[in-house]
Amino acid sequence: MSEAHPDVFIGIPKEEIDTPALLIDLDVFEANIRTMADFFKTVNAELRPHAKTHKTPIIAHKQLEAGAIGITCAKLGEAEALVHAGIRDVLIANQVVGTQKIARLINLAKNSEIMVAVDDADNVDQLSAAAEAKGATLRVLVEVSTGMGRCGTMPGEPTLTLARKILKSKGLKFEGLMGYEGHTVARPDLIERKIETGKAVQLLIDTKDFLEENGVAVGIMSGGGTGTHAITGSYPEMTEIQAGSYVFMDSTYHNVEGVGDRFPCSLTLLTTVVSRPESTRVIVDAGMKVLSKEFGIPQPLTDGLEMRGLSEEHGTMDAEPSVDLKPGDKLEILPSHCCTTVNLHDCYYGVRDGIVESIWEIAARGKSQ
Repeated sequence: MSEAHPDVFIGIPKEEIDTPALLIDLDVFEANIRTMADFFKTVNAELRPHAKTHKTPIIAHKQLEAGAIGITCAKLGEAEALVHAGIRDVLIANQVVGTQKIARLINLAKNSEIMVAVDDADNVDQLSAAAEAKGATLRVLVEVSTGMGRCGTMPGEPTLTLARKILKSKGLKFEGLMGYEGHTVARPDLIERKIETGKAVQLLIDTKDFLEENGVAVGIMSGGGTGTHAITGSYPEMTEIQAGSYVFMDSTYHNVEGVGDRFPCSLTLLTTVVSRPESTRVIVDAGMKVLSKEFGIPQPLTDGLEMRGLSEEHGTMDAEPSVDLKPGDKLEILPSHCCTTVNLHDCYYGVRDGIVESIWEIAARGKSQ
């Protein structure tokens, strides 16, 4: 039974779920986990899936059971949810700053193999002081800027300087480098994606070589995403890849060549028609509070319908007059961005052969601190 919808029970047809509701096609979801795990049997790198997509410990455990070496997350709150669910090897692929967050991070380090990204000398000092005071050891990666224009030290000398500082800092363990080619992961054309990803990965590799030439051993080389896992993961210097969206996919990744054809979409939103004011217009109970739209308007999977727009609680669809829908009927919508859509919901309904098989709480939903 779900706290979100206490009238929903395992074993009912999916059409009986109250809406709006996130559905997972369990057969497709499980196949996606196997497909990604199988790829990493063919390369030197290993998989450290990104939990910012699903935010759910049971899914992370399934990824680990399939061969992942650990889990990635974006926020400290996500890491806490994972560690509290028994997952020990977690990378926060982000900087953790501020007295309160650092105290929480060090507490996690006492009970797990937590690892965090850094790109600032003062942050290193603060992490070191907190870890030493607590008698903890915190694993650290230096994030290197590889072209996305977000966080990270500049390649080369600035990264070396920070790595040396970490090596001298009590309570910290320098593990290696991290870079994220987020500016290339969703480029639809495969050749263009390979070229631009290669430029980013080479910056990370060149920095690794520079550090090692100057006496600093680099153990971990972490990066990549769903759209670049097969590119970045094929470089022998890379040791782990942070792909996340592959478990669910969405309409954006579905159009990425070499990815959308290998990983079908397993995540949909079930919605109910609440009004058919005219033959060419259908209104459903799914708006911006249950569907994100920063990557484009999500679209229904029913032929003859096209989502025109989303308001807070409603989705407005253009319809061909022949589409047989009336108030009370249900249909499914494919999200345009799975990660941000998931964060709007409390739970998933796992469906197999049209029947609800499981209900999973999205335990890290809203864990943005």
